[in-house]
Amino acid sequence: MNNNTALLVMDLQNGFVSRFAENEEVLLPFQKAIDAARQNQIPVIYVRVAFSEGYPEVSPRNKSFSALAKHGGMTVTDHATQIHELVKPQQGEPVVTKFRISAFAGSNLEVILRGKQIENLVICGISTSGVVLSTVREAADKDYVITVLSDACLDADPEVHRVLTEKVFPRQAEVQTVDAWTQTLS
Repeated sequence: MNNNTALLVMDLQNGFVSRFAENEEVLLPFQKAIDAARQNQIPVIYVRVAFSEGYPEVSPRNKSFSALAKHGGMTVTDHATQIHELVKPQQGEPVVTKFRISAFAGSNLEVILRGKQIENLVICGISTSGVVLSTVREAADKDYVITVLSDACLDADPEVHRVLTEKVFPRQAEVQTVDAWTQTLS
């Protein structure tokens, strides 16, 4: 499985980590997944959301992002859009910039996955009801084999996280803890 698998580490950028991770221990499952992927020669691909100066990618009809364009922040150079120090990419690990919720929306993710001949996606990120949900749905529609690392997903609403990981994701993905996933690698 490893040779055509990639770990997607999504939206673990400073602006989101600061809102969702009240302490750094919350990032331990992410760190564990990243370490396991690296040790098993599984490509780690980072995904972040960021916008160009002047927000040309943001439509006034986009409820989520139009307010952001008015208030500023979240541009590609902002501290808030950089990958958090505790999970930062190593040399050669791509950082994909997306302009919407799904990791595929407006990004070069699919080109990278095709280039690396990836068929299996192992997904973690912030938030479960945002990037994880949107990416799982789109990846399933694109016929990827998907594993969601339930304890390496964070959401502001624990009940929404539970419903997604226990009831929604299993219809389109394997849902495992980081420990269970890493055991499948040996």
